[in-house]
Amino acid sequence: MRRRFSKREVAEFYRRLSASRPIPQTELEFINPFTLLVAVVLSAQATDVGVNKATPALFALADTPAKMLALGEARITELIRTIGLFRTKARNIVALSRMLVEQHGGVVPRDREALERLPGVGRKTANVVLNVAFGEPTIAVDTHIFRVANRTGLAPGKTPLAVEVGLEAVTPARYKHGAHHWLILHGRYVCKARKPECPVCLVADLCRYGAKTEPAEMIAARAAAATPAPLVEPEVSRRRARRK
Repeated sequence: MRRRFSKREVAEFYRRLSASRPIPQTELEFINPFTLLVAVVLSAQATDVGVNKATPALFALADTPAKMLALGEARITELIRTIGLFRTKARNIVALSRMLVEQHGGVVPRDREALERLPGVGRKTANVVLNVAFGEPTIAVDTHIFRVANRTGLAPGKTPLAVEVGLEAVTPARYKHGAHHWLILHGRYVCKARKPECPVCLVADLCRYGAKTEPAEMIAARAAAATPAPLVEPEVSRRRARRK
């Protein structure tokens, strides 16, 4: 059985990730809480890059639930057809827009249970919306975070909910708001599924993974000798920054 992280090690784990990305943020592009909700629903079993290619045209026509309803399922389907499961997602977007108009006055609710009652919205999507749109310290567990939490030993669990509970328990309060972003981006660009990039990993010497792609001695020496370099910003983030 792998040794558990100590409180000091957990704090150092997050300190390094936060130092590399002081302003954590989602890579999904959105305008307001409603378009964020739609983007997260569209991102299920799809990449953020793929979603960001489809949503500008969609959001230019419909950035509120009422406008989305007026646009109609057929038009929405046409606009998102490059995204996986686009027909099901189009139906869900129409249905959740209708519920928002009829039950919430066209406003995205700041409530987990209300969010999870919306078509196409599960716990992970609700957590993302609560965190990004409303600043809640929630930790949404997707495949990347599930992998990072288990592989590193930070918060091992057999289900996404178990990992979420584990992360909630060990993550220091000051890091909870950004934890989701730091962990998902670390899993997406460094702690990859097939071949983790251990030689450039900021937390490799803390990680409990037994099959690192570089000798542990070299990892520990590098970590002790240098301040972690910033992660390379994805191209989509740079484009969004230039538009601001």
